[in-house]
Amino acid sequence: MNKLNILKTLAPGFLPLLIFIVADSIWGTEIGLIVAVVSGILEMAYSYFKEKFLDKFILLDTGLIVAMGGVSIALNDPIFFKLKPALIELIFCFIIAVSVFSPVNMMIMMASRYMKNMKLSEEQIKQMNSSLRVLLYLFLLHTALIVYSAFFMSKGAWAFISGGLFYIIFGVYFVFEILRKKIKQKQIFDKYKNDEWFDIVDEEGNVKGKAPRTLCHSGPGMLHPVVHMHLIDSRNRIYLQKRNSDKKIQPGKWDTAVGGHVSSGESVEDALFRETEEEIGLKDIKPRFIGMYKWETEIESELVYMFVTFSDKKPFFNTDEIEDGKFWKIKKIKESLNDDIFTPNFKLEFEILLKHIIR
Repeated sequence: MNKLNILKTLAPGFLPLLIFIVADSIWGTEIGLIVAVVSGILEMAYSYFKEKFLDKFILLDTGLIVAMGGVSIALNDPIFFKLKPALIELIFCFIIAVSVFSPVNMMIMMASRYMKNMKLSEEQIKQMNSSLRVLLYLFLLHTALIVYSAFFMSKGAWAFISGGLFYIIFGVYFVFEILRKKIKQKQIFDKYKNDEWFDIVDEEGNVKGKAPRTLCHSGPGMLHPVVHMHLIDSRNRIYLQKRNSDKKIQPGKWDTAVGGHVSSGESVEDALFRETEEEIGLKDIKPRFIGMYKWETEIESELVYMFVTFSDKKPFFNTDEIEDGKFWKIKKIKESLNDDIFTPNFKLEFEILLKHIIR
């Protein structure tokens, strides 16, 4: 999760506070309080009807606004009015500081309401905390400027610092982040321009970005799609390919009839037909989708799309891709499962075939 996505993810939880800041600066505290409370109630109602539970974070935000607005109206003190934006930002600072410097990550707790089933890896959490530190320092800097201007500067200077300067600081920051990200992406592309590129996906197969093969195969974390297809003939035999001995992953072991990566921008179906023709020379197949699963090793993370097809056509394997290939009887495979001649992927998928496909 990069810096540009953090505020997008967390914004719903802070929405009542943000609305209060804007409405207060335009219409005054009384109207701002009413608008913010109404927005909080509507957001809680929407969350309740959509998620079937009362969002305690929104309730807390709305209650905080009521307290701040009530004190402001009761005191009717200009200095409190001037310090109010700083107090609100300190609340943000407290939440961020607790998240970054303590075991309790309040930001992830709040964000989890809107990220649904998305899980953050350790690397993503590390990147998020790094981004939050930058945001914390910016909030603290702006808060200090508000306090200074409230006591020692004119009302006009205070109004600019507490309002317009906030948007300028964060606008410049996010423009800088966008440019930095684009420059970094261009550097990566130039470095790996001759490499094969894969789409980076979530566990449902939704594309989140892309990366070169070298980085995808440098360790687990970058989940990318691959296709596997099993070929079964009318005698109920399974065709297996023997991986070349110079393969980096599982060299010399028997594997699924077809297995290969999905190139960036390529559909799973197109990749399946391409790999089938390249590896075993078959065209016009009628694949049946079995399911998909995540497979992770010390080298890579794959989202495997598993297929099966039934045919008596004789495969012609590509010696550049495969060392050997032949049909195996089910009984022979079962007898050899403990001989360490099959890939772990195939062993897993063989159990799936036994359960759902093979008679």
